Amino acid sequence: MLDLGLSKLAVIGVLALIVVGPEKLPRVARTVGTLLGKAQRYMNEVKAEVNRSIALDELRQAQADIQAGVSEVQQSLTTTAEEMRQAFADGGSAEQAAPSYQHPGKNWRVKRGARPTWYKAETGTRRYVQSGSARVARFRPKNYR
Repeated sequence: MLDLGLSKLAVIGVLALIVVGPEKLPRVARTVGTLLGKAQRYMNEVKAEVNRSIALDELRQAQADIQAGVSEVQQSLTTTAEEMRQAFADGGSAEQAAPSYQHPGKNWRVKRGARPTWYKAETGTRRYVQSGSARVARFRPKNYR
């Protein structure tokens, strides 16, 4: 860009004072300032437009990449489905291909802890939850009133 120091600006100001004259210098300075402001706004608009077009091109490229990936996945799914149809048509059945559902046989309503109950029984830890009064009644001596 232009390298304007304080000394160069002073020389330009003195020359403008001599050429334009002291009575017209403020009006000329205002006009030059207005034109410089308009030029800066125009340059900023051009830069913003270039940045928007670059971002738009990047988005279009990303969209093309994503569409290519989607088409690859769709193609692979189509070929896999076709292979499975072919396998079933060759004599395979749905029961052979996928295992049947087998109920786990668990009672999901009963809470099971991390330690097995046989371990708790051997170590003497509690296996079931008791309230405080039930625990006191359990360990109260028999002849105590």
